[in-house]
Amino acid sequence: MQIRVLGSGAGGGFPQWNCNCPNCDGVRNQTINAKSRTQSSIAVSSDGTDWVLFNTSPDLLAQLAAFPALQPARELRDTAIKAILYIDSQIDHTTGLLMLREGCPHEIYCSDMVYEDLTTGFPLFSMLKYWNGGINRHSIPLDGSSFQMQGIEGLSFTAIPVNGKAPPYSPHRNDPHMGDNIGVKVTDERSGKSLFYAPGLGQLTDKTRQLMSEADCLLVDGTFWQEDEMVVVGVGDKLAAEMGHLPQSGAGGMIDVLQQMDKPRKILIHINNTNPILDEDSEQRKVLDAEGIEVSFDGLHVEL
Repeated sequence: MQIRVLGSGAGGGFPQWNCNCPNCDGVRNQTINAKSRTQSSIAVSSDGTDWVLFNTSPDLLAQLAAFPALQPARELRDTAIKAILYIDSQIDHTTGLLMLREGCPHEIYCSDMVYEDLTTGFPLFSMLKYWNGGINRHSIPLDGSSFQMQGIEGLSFTAIPVNGKAPPYSPHRNDPHMGDNIGVKVTDERSGKSLFYAPGLGQLTDKTRQLMSEADCLLVDGTFWQEDEMVVVGVGDKLAAEMGHLPQSGAGGMIDVLQQMDKPRKILIHINNTNPILDEDSEQRKVLDAEGIEVSFDGLHVEL
């Protein structure tokens, strides 16, 4: 199985266009040791030919241009993207679908809650009906049973609900439903190797911990270093938990969670522009290095 990190940043990317926090100012002016990042998305394939796109970032066109395998140029009009799976319905994970309108209809896999959001509060799917019918939507089971995707050979998928928040435009923003956010295990049926992908994780359930422990590679929520990060940096008043994210530090944080897992390769994704781990020389980054926890970057390629 091949895994490509197309984008590793949280909403707004890094640097965020209107932000002059120490990280954003530092990367612009090259005063810190950090890489720019686009908004989070990955692509997965069993053969390097047919790919599943996880989320469609607003930065998608730049991400596609940076990864030639997704444009194999076998025909006059062509793409290697055979299916798209949505983890949630957030703007930073969905808006890029509009940039793929010329390729409609797309094979879309998502939960019922994500489908509701993207046909009502943020009606991307409805808008795209005017381009060759828009999308072919496939519902996905959330009971822990595995499923396959059309056109994707050799991979099976298992989706589970994870604790998070629906986006602000969701009809049930303040009324959480199962399927607002999911994590997905991807298994290579030939090798048995697996990936667990969850860019948004709030509180962890026993099932989430189980799938994470069993996986060979984790790409999981790296949004914030600390619970009150937005407040400390001075760019917001919300806590990490209020935004549906588990910070790395603190009792019960992501570092504590990952310390209990020996099998997987541990990689953080969806990293907010305020997170000090973006500075590769920071004390926080040294903590992660000592724990064997990696920080993803755009273009990271993993083979299992």
